[in-house]
Amino acid sequence: MKRILILGAAGRDFHNFNVFFRYNSDCQVVAFTATQIPDIAGRSYPRELAGPLYPYGIPIFEEKDLEKLIAEHDIDVVVFSYSDISYQNLMHVASRALAAGADFWLLGTEHTQIESHIPVVSVCAVRTGCGKSPVSRLVAEELRRQGRKPVVVRHPMPYGDLAAQAVQRFATLEDLDVQQCTIEEREEYEPHIRKETVVYAGVDYEQILRRAEKEGDVILWDGGNNDTPFYKSDLEIVVVDPHRPGHELAYYPGEVNFFRADVIVINKVDTAYQRDLETVSHNIKTNNPGAAVFEMACRVKVSDPNLINAKRVLVVEDGPTLTHGEMPYGAGIVAARQCGAAELVDPRPYAVGSIRSTYERYPHLTSLLPAMGYSAMQRHELEETIRRTPCDLVLIATPIDLARVIVIDKPNLRVTYEVEELTKPGLAERLAEFAREHVPVLA
Repeated sequence: MKRILILGAAGRDFHNFNVFFRYNSDCQVVAFTATQIPDIAGRSYPRELAGPLYPYGIPIFEEKDLEKLIAEHDIDVVVFSYSDISYQNLMHVASRALAAGADFWLLGTEHTQIESHIPVVSVCAVRTGCGKSPVSRLVAEELRRQGRKPVVVRHPMPYGDLAAQAVQRFATLEDLDVQQCTIEEREEYEPHIRKETVVYAGVDYEQILRRAEKEGDVILWDGGNNDTPFYKSDLEIVVVDPHRPGHELAYYPGEVNFFRADVIVINKVDTAYQRDLETVSHNIKTNNPGAAVFEMACRVKVSDPNLINAKRVLVVEDGPTLTHGEMPYGAGIVAARQCGAAELVDPRPYAVGSIRSTYERYPHLTSLLPAMGYSAMQRHELEETIRRTPCDLVLIATPIDLARVIVIDKPNLRVTYEVEELTKPGLAERLAEFAREHVPVLA
């Protein structure tokens, strides 16, 4: 029996365990590790989810203690199970495991994808922050236009009581409050809910799929980070970002998505340099010449640009895009510059608690504030950082109305962004073709 240590970040790791290890008597999963997301380590994967081979659950430790864990627990195999990591950093982790005496595994899609009884469209990306979420919303809208009833299944973000979050269903904004969703969860679920699309998420994606299949006639897999789909897909749509040319070939597992894509969406072409668009296009032609390629603009909008002009602006951006997505700016910075802000206020001197720690961990962040809110304490620290930062206007560029979640004691304005198809015929026509090819079976 091989003794297994799974490296994760409260998502892919739990899924890999559920589908590959939970009932595998040839392997014993001794522990998980956690990184990227705060406050995951120190908990346990509960026995209710771990199954009969794990009556006491499975502990979760910090990834920084990898070598110590391998030695103390006689680990035979380290299984890497999280996303959006550069190949250099991935091989650094692998080398640490190998030097400590363990094997190093990556599980493939065939071993980790679940088959659906109804058609599946997946929307994934090559990096966090490519604009996958607005593309997912466009896909849902186009499927509805074709007379289909999509149900969204979102990549996991289970940061609370894991047993209680095994299967989550969100149909109203009140559901977000009842299930005490984090800012990151709200950013992904709320825009779909406002379009009256039911969203499922949680921990056990076999159970989630079977529940979701009963509510619609198409599953829309809405991926997280640059992870691969948990479900076997009939159409794989992958979003690339010309603001980070070459990243489609340099990050795991985004490159897996890149190679597998049936459709590649080049997003943000309206704000990208031509040379970077050419680099991305060349990489597509060289590595996945069979993919259909569609270009999209990511249109940034504010209700009143005059409120920004000549003002000292504090920009609040989507957290994951800035942190493990490594983007130095987002839609808020674009809007501030387009609307003539006098100054982008640097909030770092005023940051408190874990917000200050976030700046220390991600030094590329300067004149903007990441909307970190994985816990009530962190949301309070975000509030306090905004309160302390001197500015004329808070420009909120998160996918949700942040003022619904935290108290903002300054004048504030939302930035919204949606994708616009530039290629004709484009993704809408490809989805119409998909709808014709996958006609619902009448009961």
